[in-house]
Amino acid sequence: MNTVTSLRCRVSPASEWRDSMICKLKHHEAIINNKDLNPATPLSNIWKNDFWGSNLSSNSSHKSYRPLTVLTFRLNYLLAGGLHPVGFHMLNIGLHCIISTLMIDVFAILIGGLACDEKATRLAHVPKASLLAALFFAVHPVHTESVAGIVGRADLLCALFFQLSFLSYCRAFQGGDKSDSFSVSWIVISLLLCAVAMLCKEQGITVLGVNAAFDILMICNLNIYELTHRLLVRRKAVGDGEWFRKGLLVRLALLLFGGSLLLYARWRIMGTGPPAFTEVDNPASFAENVFLRIVNYNYYYSLNAWLLLCPWWLCFDWSMGCVPLIKSASDWRIVWLLLLWACLIGLIRQALCSQDSSKRRTLTFGLVLLVIPFIPASNLFFRVGFVIAERVLYLSTAGFCLILAYAVAYCCCCWRRHKKLLQAAMLALLGMNVVRCALRSQQWRTEQSLFTSALSVCPLNAKVHYNVGKNLADRGNQSAAIRYYREAVRLHPKYVHAMNNLGNILKERNELQEAEELLSTAVHIQPDFAAAWMNLGIVQNSLKKFEEAEQSYWNAIKFRKKYPDCYYNLGRLYADLNRHVDALNAWRNATMLKPDHSLAWNNMVILLDNTGNLVQAELIGKEALKILPKDHTIMFSLANVLGKQQKYKESEGFFLNALKINPNAASCHGNLAVLYHRWGKLDLAKKHYELSLKLDPSAPGTNENYNMLKRKLELQQKTAG
Repeated sequence: MNTVTSLRCRVSPASEWRDSMICKLKHHEAIINNKDLNPATPLSNIWKNDFWGSNLSSNSSHKSYRPLTVLTFRLNYLLAGGLHPVGFHMLNIGLHCIISTLMIDVFAILIGGLACDEKATRLAHVPKASLLAALFFAVHPVHTESVAGIVGRADLLCALFFQLSFLSYCRAFQGGDKSDSFSVSWIVISLLLCAVAMLCKEQGITVLGVNAAFDILMICNLNIYELTHRLLVRRKAVGDGEWFRKGLLVRLALLLFGGSLLLYARWRIMGTGPPAFTEVDNPASFAENVFLRIVNYNYYYSLNAWLLLCPWWLCFDWSMGCVPLIKSASDWRIVWLLLLWACLIGLIRQALCSQDSSKRRTLTFGLVLLVIPFIPASNLFFRVGFVIAERVLYLSTAGFCLILAYAVAYCCCCWRRHKKLLQAAMLALLGMNVVRCALRSQQWRTEQSLFTSALSVCPLNAKVHYNVGKNLADRGNQSAAIRYYREAVRLHPKYVHAMNNLGNILKERNELQEAEELLSTAVHIQPDFAAAWMNLGIVQNSLKKFEEAEQSYWNAIKFRKKYPDCYYNLGRLYADLNRHVDALNAWRNATMLKPDHSLAWNNMVILLDNTGNLVQAELIGKEALKILPKDHTIMFSLANVLGKQQKYKESEGFFLNALKINPNAASCHGNLAVLYHRWGKLDLAKKHYELSLKLDPSAPGTNENYNMLKRKLELQQKTAG
């Protein structure tokens, strides 16, 4: 039988093109590749794994423990019957709407207090101011990443339970802020909601700091400036009754105990300790000089403040050289951090020293909401894995919007003659933010628009160029992809993932020497980079460097024990070297690690067929079809084997089934024609020869076999005549 005897090509799977940091965005690791979303995975796994689906005890775990967020992803998956993005995005939008609405209540309390009427109903003293602040919050463009990006669900859920925890703490004072009584039950509920916020994102614990500040400044009406003045200037002691009036000590003790318990539980859950970040993630934290480290941290703070003030330059990633380090006092960028602290000191002075209690309270709470939720991202207590992340500003934006709303109200009071002009400016600002949100949301619709939009914001960011190159390669534009990959490597000479992907493209373009150099450099920089080792083996195999290729494959398997694609390529190498037993063993390992590895199954059948082990080839083929019942390539190979054993009827069945799945396979029509030819069904053989030649006129051997059949039919006709 005229069978297809060539073994299938080598595999360099798309999964190996992913950057472990951000190649196709975090959606891939947290959503697409996270098995915890699948209802078939035990629900208990979400309590053992991190946000990305990795076991928390693993050293490679990111340690982001957000089981409730993953649970909502799983619910989306279950309701939609799969990974359909509409449901994910709709829930994110709905959460942002709820949070923005609740912000009205939060701002009303922070500005107007807890004053109640005779029926214990809270009075809304400042409905316009709280509504304005909530509007500023709702349309702030920096929220786009949290709302448009599916993984921003963690920030949204955390913010929601942050608000509920704060509002529950306020409910503890049913009689308003002048009452001496409070409800321990509501404080406990507030602590439980704080725990829920932490299970959505770690930032949730900061609500305890906001609650404590609210208690001290609003409930106990403590004037910090006056207290400091009494202690330092008048040197007059403060009595215990003034320090701890209205049960402050008890409440602070409850908050401290609850917070300590949550932090201890969180630390125990982390298992092996905090996650390990690299210098490219957060270069300032690796600066040896403490002074430069502090300067750069403050520069990062100023950039975050600028994003709140002028959210026009937004980027999905700010690492990898996007923000060059300040390395000397002569760097002009120091002006920005000086300006930041000048503004902060000015605000603090007004918040503490103003004679206007309303102004003092509003500015103080604005600063509290601005600063306290940002503390986990500040590098003050532990190293974080980013330079700037717009999503961590979601809660801090509330403090900024509160200060902005106060500034608008203050200007309207001072410049009454220009009130309409100020109102027009305010509406223009809201309109500009809405437009910016719409434009940024449009950029988030596709990877191409998102990545390319970052080029103008962070042209020095190697990861941005990498992602643009990756997107271009996915769309088949290899020439353009090469340019961006080369730029990524130029900007960051140790960017091994860019080297790996560039090496893959060069390998496909048969530029093997440069591909080998790049991949060799990648594994030299990162010796445990299993994907690069495998791709290096593929290139070396193509260069006929068989010993080096074999060693590269084994290195890949050494660093990634469960690596079916590498076993597949190793088997391909052994087949080229006629080490048939080793090839079969390697492919068998591939199918054991990945039972649906079609290429490995098919190559085993073909190799056994080519070496005359037809019975074993038949067994392997049928075993494969139990796992892959609709794989037409395995059906085709098995049909060839059965045809050689003269099991024509069974062989015909597999050929026909393969053609049902892939009716335009010229080789399948051709080999079915050969089967009919040998079987003596010459009319059917003629039909399928003609179909094969119609689909592929240059099919090898088919023309010759067809001519043989025509001569045979002519001879039969002459004999019959």
